[in-house]
Amino acid sequence: MLSEARRASGKETCAAAVATAAVALLVAVTACGGPVAAPTAAAPHPGPYDPAHDLGPLFPAVQLSGLFPDSKTFVDAVTRAAPDVIAARYRAERGARGFDLAGFVGRNFTLPAPPDGGFRTDTSQTMEQHIRALWPVLTRGPPPADSSDSARSSLIALPAPYVVPGGRFREVYYWDSYFTMLGLVASGRTDLVKDMLDNFAWLIETVGHVPNGNRTYYLSRSQPPFFAAMVGLYASATDTVHALRYLPALEAEYAWCMDGAAGLAPGQASRRVVRLPNGDLLNRYWDDLAEPRPESYREDYTRAQRLPRASRAGFYRDVRAAAESGWDFSSRWLRDPHDLGTIETTALAPVDLNAILYHTERTIAALRAYRNQLGDAVVAARLTAAADRRRAALLADAYDPARGFFFDVRWRTGARVERPSLAAAVPLFFGLATPAQAAAVRTRLGRDFLAPGGFVTTLVASGQQWDAPNGWAPLEWMAIAGLRRYGFAAFADTAAARWLDANRRTYRASGKMMEKYDVRDTTRAAGGGEYSSQDGFGWTNGVALALEAGREP
Repeated sequence: MLSEARRASGKETCAAAVATAAVALLVAVTACGGPVAAPTAAAPHPGPYDPAHDLGPLFPAVQLSGLFPDSKTFVDAVTRAAPDVIAARYRAERGARGFDLAGFVGRNFTLPAPPDGGFRTDTSQTMEQHIRALWPVLTRGPPPADSSDSARSSLIALPAPYVVPGGRFREVYYWDSYFTMLGLVASGRTDLVKDMLDNFAWLIETVGHVPNGNRTYYLSRSQPPFFAAMVGLYASATDTVHALRYLPALEAEYAWCMDGAAGLAPGQASRRVVRLPNGDLLNRYWDDLAEPRPESYREDYTRAQRLPRASRAGFYRDVRAAAESGWDFSSRWLRDPHDLGTIETTALAPVDLNAILYHTERTIAALRAYRNQLGDAVVAARLTAAADRRRAALLADAYDPARGFFFDVRWRTGARVERPSLAAAVPLFFGLATPAQAAAVRTRLGRDFLAPGGFVTTLVASGQQWDAPNGWAPLEWMAIAGLRRYGFAAFADTAAARWLDANRRTYRASGKMMEKYDVRDTTRAAGGGEYSSQDGFGWTNGVALALEAGREP
C-alpha cells in the first residue's frame, strides 16, 4: 500500500434519463504558460521506491552513461538493498581509481527480464488463435503476500490480475487497457475486465487518480481518462447494475481532472483545466513535475540542453504532458512539426481529451439517475449540464465548418490548431458531433486519411511515432466505431478490413502483433519515436478480436 501522504447532444433531462437512458448510454460507447489561478504545489514523494529521487547522483550517472540503450531498463530494475544504502555506497565508491559503473549496477540491482519471456509463436495458429494464446502470457498477478520487492521496485503492486501491453511495457497502462478489454470481452474474459477495473478503482482511491502506468515514476501524470468507457464496456457485456460499484471512483477521478476549475477567469489555467477567452471551460494534458521523465531521462535531458536554460522546465512539462496524452510524440503537439524542441502540449485544449470527459460527465449523470437515491437527481442534473456546456464549447471552438473537421484549440487565444489528425474522429466515437459534422469528418477521412493499411494518424511525416505513416489500434477502433455510430457502415467496414489485413500480413511474416503499423506501405515495419516498435501487443490484440467479432461501439 502506498503511504498515507500520497493518498492525498440533445438536452435530455434527468427525469428522462432514469434507467433506460443510463442503459442506453452505457451500451452506446463501449488527465485528462499564461497566468494561472493559483500556484501548483510540487507533487508529493511518490512512494516506496522512486528511482529518480531516491538514488541521488547515481541515477543521472547511470541514465546519461548510455549503459542501457533503453532508459526504461534502469527504472524497472529492482534494488538488492535499500535505495539509500545503494546511494551511499555510490557516493563512497565513485571516486575510487578504476571505478566500474556497470559492475556497480550489476552488484546492486536486478535488471528486468527480457521482454519476450520465452514465449514462442506457434505459426500453425491463426492470428485470432495466437491472440487468445497471448492473454495468459500478458497477464500479471498480484505479488505473493510475503514479497519483499515492493520497497525496492518502482512497480506499484496491484490487488488483482491485469494485462500488460508487452515488450518493454511490463506494467499496466491506463488508456491501453480499454482497447485490450475489447478483446477480453470478445474472448469471454469479463472476469479479467472486472479485475482490471477493480485495480483502477483501487488506484483512484489510493493515489487519487489512475496513473500513466503502475510505476512510481508515472504517478505525476495520468493518460486519456477512459475509466468511464471501461465501466460502460463492462456493463454492456454483463449487466448495467455492475457499473454502480465504480461510481465513487468515477466521480473521484473526474474531480481530480477538474481540480482548480472553480474561480478560473477567462484566459487562465490551473493544472488540467483551462478557461478560454470566451469563458468556455475545457481540459488539457498536464504533468505535476517539470523535469526529465525517468523512463526517458537521457532523451529528455539531452534534448533540453539544446534549449535556453529558461525554457527547459517548460520543455520537460510539455514532454510529460504529451506522455499523458498517449500520443508521445506527434506533430500535433509541436509549433514546428519537425522539431520536438517546440513542443507546446500544455498550451492546447485537445479535442479528444474533451470528448472523453464529455462522455465521463454523461456516464456519471446517467449512473446517478439510474441509482436514483437521495441527492442523485441534483448531481445528475449538474453533470448533464456540464456535459452540455462542454459539447457546446467543442462544437463552437474545436469544429471548423469551413474545413469540416475538429481541431485542438489554443486555450489562451481560442484559435484552432488547424493541423489535421485522427483525433477528429473521437467526437464521433463519443456521439457529440452533429450528423452534418460527422458527414464532413467522414469525407475528410476518406479523402486524406484512409490508406492501404487503415487510417493514418496525421498527415505529417515528422519522424515521430504518432505521425504519418503510422496507424495505431486505438485510433483505428475509435474512427471505425465512430463512423458506424453515424451510419457510415460501408466506409467503416472498408477501413476495418484494411487494418485487419495489415495485422494479418505482419503476423504471417513475423508471428507477431505490433503496437503500431505503417499503413501507407504495409510491406514495411512502422518506425519513429524514441524506442523500437514493440510486439505483444495488448491494444492491437484487443481491437483485432473486437473487429473480427463485428462488435459495435
